[in-house]
Amino acid sequence: MLEGPCRGFVCENYGQKFELPGRGPIGANCMANPRDFKAPVAAYEDREVPSRLVVKWCGQFHETRIGQSPLDVVAWHGNYAPYKYDLRSYCPVGAILFDHPDPSIFTVLTAPSGVPGTANIDFVLFRERWMVAENTFRPPWYHKNIMSELMGNIYGQYDAKPQGFVPGGMSLHNMMLPHGPDRQAFEGASNAELGPEKLDNTMSFMFETRFPQHLTEFAGKEAPLQDDYIDCWDSLEKKFDGTPGVK
Repeated sequence: MLEGPCRGFVCENYGQKFELPGRGPIGANCMANPRDFKAPVAAYEDREVPSRLVVKWCGQFHETRIGQSPLDVVAWHGNYAPYKYDLRSYCPVGAILFDHPDPSIFTVLTAPSGVPGTANIDFVLFRERWMVAENTFRPPWYHKNIMSELMGNIYGQYDAKPQGFVPGGMSLHNMMLPHGPDRQAFEGASNAELGPEKLDNTMSFMFETRFPQHLTEFAGKEAPLQDDYIDCWDSLEKKFDGTPGVK
């Protein structure tokens, strides 16, 4: 139960319902396990008190006043119920020898589309985990997608953006826009001793969707923005000198 002011991130899904991603060769365990999703015990309250009822419909909020608690339903039957999930229950998997798996292995829930390889929404989580891959650039690589990525930092430091991506902040990289680690993350990971390392005290998430995402007027003009965000790539140096890679 929430007490006092709180903040969070909200994602509305207009496509197919969320489901657990297929584990494929991963098998029965790890990632998000069904047993960790919790639904409330049925309850009601019979209170004759003035209440404010707010409903969102077709993208607009509607409000009315009623003379009793809206939680006065004493009999209910159906197969839809709210649930909660503690993100600290998520068990990540990863490479234990070399290479950098696609971040889709960190998918908590997916709302699939009718096109294989894309989704209406993938909810992806980057939490505390061990990094042990050898001969590998461990942070996320430089890339661009056919899907749009909205990332949010819940707490701690994100490994691809040690500076600037603060808890409560968000970043948006729309489809087909290149992005990747800043110089500090690149240089640090390129020159690090690649022993076992635990990423600790970190939790960020990503809403990945096949649709382009547009900013609201508030987000584009009134919300606090990091105006120098794009500058984090200005100081990257060209490293390729024509030397053939190791086979």
